Amino acid sequence: MNYVLIPVLIVLMGLVAFSLIKGIIAFLKTTKIDLETGEGSTASDMQLAQNKAMFARIKYQALAIVVVAIIMMAAR
Repeated sequence: MNYVLIPVLIVLMGLVAFSLIKGIIAFLKTTKIDLETGEGSTASDMQLAQNKAMFARIKYQALAIVVVAIIMMAAR
Protein backbone atom coordinates (compact mmCIF):
# COMPACT_ATOMS: atom_id res chain seq x y z
CA MET A 1 0.00 0.00 0.00
CA ASN A 2 2.86 2.38 0.77
CA TYR A 3 4.26 1.74 -2.70
CA VAL A 4 1.18 3.43 -4.12
CA LEU A 5 0.70 6.16 -1.53
CA ILE A 6 4.26 7.49 -1.46
CA PRO A 7 4.29 8.37 -5.21
CA VAL A 8 0.85 9.95 -4.77
CA LEU A 9 2.24 12.01 -1.89
CA ILE A 10 5.23 13.10 -3.98
CA VAL A 11 2.95 14.18 -6.83
CA LEU A 12 0.75 16.14 -4.41
CA MET A 13 3.82 17.84 -2.92
CA GLY A 14 4.90 18.83 -6.43
CA LEU A 15 1.45 20.25 -7.13
CA VAL A 16 1.62 22.25 -3.89
CA ALA A 17 4.97 23.72 -4.90
CA PHE A 18 3.71 24.47 -8.43
CA SER A 19 0.58 26.21 -7.11
CA LEU A 20 2.62 28.20 -4.62
CA ILE A 21 5.03 29.41 -7.29
CA LYS A 22 2.16 30.23 -9.64
CA GLY A 23 0.44 32.26 -6.89
CA ILE A 24 3.63 34.12 -6.01
CA ILE A 25 4.18 35.03 -9.67
CA ALA A 26 0.60 36.33 -9.92
CA PHE A 27 1.16 38.33 -6.73
CA LEU A 28 4.35 39.87 -8.11
CA LYS A 29 2.63 40.79 -11.38
CA THR A 30 -0.24 42.36 -9.43
CA THR A 31 2.20 44.40 -7.37
CA LYS A 32 4.06 45.50 -10.51
CA ILE A 33 0.83 46.62 -12.20
CA ASP A 34 -0.25 48.48 -9.05
CA LEU A 35 3.07 50.27 -8.82
CA GLU A 36 3.12 51.24 -12.50
CA THR A 37 -0.45 52.49 -12.73
CA GLY A 38 -0.99 53.71 -9.21
CA GLU A 39 -4.40 52.06 -9.22
CA GLY A 40 -5.55 48.79 -7.76
CA SER A 41 -8.52 48.34 -10.08
CA THR A 42 -6.54 47.32 -13.17
CA ALA A 43 -5.06 44.27 -11.50
CA SER A 44 -8.31 42.44 -10.78
CA ASP A 45 -7.60 39.65 -13.30
CA MET A 46 -4.21 38.96 -11.74
CA GLN A 47 -5.72 39.04 -8.26
CA LEU A 48 -8.27 36.43 -9.33
CA ALA A 49 -5.46 34.28 -10.74
CA GLN A 50 -3.56 34.65 -7.47
CA ASN A 51 -6.61 33.61 -5.43
CA LYS A 52 -7.23 30.63 -7.72
CA ALA A 53 -3.62 29.43 -7.39
CA MET A 54 -3.60 29.80 -3.62
CA PHE A 55 -6.91 27.94 -3.29
CA ALA A 56 -5.45 25.11 -5.38
CA ARG A 57 -2.42 25.05 -3.08
CA ILE A 58 -4.65 24.67 -0.02
CA LYS A 59 -6.60 21.88 -1.73
CA TYR A 60 -3.43 19.95 -2.62
CA GLN A 61 -2.03 20.41 0.89
CA ALA A 62 -5.22 18.98 2.37
CA LEU A 63 -5.01 15.97 0.08
CA ALA A 64 -1.35 15.48 1.02
CA ILE A 65 -2.25 15.54 4.71
CA VAL A 66 -4.92 12.89 4.10
CA VAL A 67 -2.36 10.68 2.31
CA VAL A 68 0.14 11.12 5.17
CA ALA A 69 -2.59 10.18 7.67
CA ILE A 70 -3.39 7.04 5.68
CA ILE A 71 0.31 6.11 5.52
CA MET A 72 0.65 6.60 9.28
CA MET A 73 -2.46 4.51 9.97
CA ALA A 74 -1.17 1.75 7.70
CA ALA A 75 2.19 1.78 9.47
CA ARG A 76 0.64 0.88 12.82
